[in-house]
Amino acid sequence: MTSTHPLPVSASPIRVLLVDDQELVRTGLRRILRVRDGFEIVGECGDGGEVVTAVATCSPDIVLMDLRMRHVDGITATASVRRLAEPPPVLVLTTFDDDQLLSGALRAGAAGFILKDSPAESLIWAVRAVVADGAFLDPAVTARVLHGFRRSAPQTPTGADHPLTDREIEVLKLMARGHTNAEIGGRLYISEVTVKSHVNHIFTKLDLRDRAAAIVYAFDHSLVVPNGQDD
Repeated sequence: MTSTHPLPVSASPIRVLLVDDQELVRTGLRRILRVRDGFEIVGECGDGGEVVTAVATCSPDIVLMDLRMRHVDGITATASVRRLAEPPPVLVLTTFDDDQLLSGALRAGAAGFILKDSPAESLIWAVRAVVADGAFLDPAVTARVLHGFRRSAPQTPTGADHPLTDREIEVLKLMARGHTNAEIGGRLYISEVTVKSHVNHIFTKLDLRDRAAAIVYAFDHSLVVPNGQDD
């Protein structure tokens, strides 16, 4: 989700692990995520089965994960990464017609998804957003993915009991739509520090590990619906 809020640029390069079975795609990603723009490609995998070892070897800040690979697919590989003691976030690379796979990737713990044919600026922004805040949902396919996610989700009533305050629900909804902490603060007229406090409370109250798990919770409990009807 492209933003008008500038994201912080780290003093050290963002360490990226590329996972795609097409060399041509990986070459294109290397050309976009350049050192001069604040990125370092620390490793590449041609199959999902190589990812856990690569994460242990390369210590990336983020994994860019293809979904369709010949042997071990991106959903299985994402789940394997998320089971690590200190997993890096996973940003899924997808084509326009991968809606059902994207639903599975979110359940596996992906921090979000971006179309492979997105402009270079969008990919750069998405990577920085995920490293900074932990989520990015490409608006070009989000509504359709929510439809698919809802069809496969457990039937949890919208009004199910939960320990969150009204403000925390607002924050969770915006988080689940891929907004960064800065964007959430701007929409709710609160500071980014306050947003981070709300996010931490949400994780603690719902016993969630990270932002990806919060997104899944919001979808499962009908707090986010397609076409922005929950706003």
